[in-house]
Amino acid sequence: MARPRRGERRQLILETLAHMLQANHGEHITTAQLARAVGVSEAALYRHFPSKGKMFEGLIEFIEETLFTRINKIIAEESRAEARVQNILFLLLGFAGKNPGMARLLYGDVLVGETERLRKRVAQIYERIETQMKQILREAEVNENLHLPVNDVTVLLLAVVEGSITRFVRSEFKSSPVAGWERQWELIRKSVFS
Repeated sequence: MARPRRGERRQLILETLAHMLQANHGEHITTAQLARAVGVSEAALYRHFPSKGKMFEGLIEFIEETLFTRINKIIAEESRAEARVQNILFLLLGFAGKNPGMARLLYGDVLVGETERLRKRVAQIYERIETQMKQILREAEVNENLHLPVNDVTVLLLAVVEGSITRFVRSEFKSSPVAGWERQWELIRKSVFS
């Protein structure tokens, strides 16, 4: 059997780490455990990533790339604010539901004891989403004659998402973040867009 190439091994390490974040329910993951799960030595892990923090950073970069590529696509394809907001919120919840290990990163509990820089990177994901939502709602004020308190609405929308992700992680991935979403969205829609 051929040995995986460098990029493939890097990807395998990140995928294994994400799986372990899902399976280890809040337990600290050591590089020794990760190396065993990948089937390499710790030294081999460090040839691909200089630290565990860089491994987490690789996962955070994956989250950013995935979410913001899709958010940009939603904005390009949808013209109305209501559809944009609905699709972005569902994207965030669906991403967390399909990627429990990544949901743990977005929740932040696995970053306790890691560098402040990593926690700030996750916070920046939410800040970028907040900025994007505010922009959508401000454009709707002009283009769709929508009048609402943009800052307050944006904070509320993100609180719903973050709360659903927190509940998902806290339930050990049993309470899907998208369960009941259609009813929840209808309540949000009536409050915000009616």
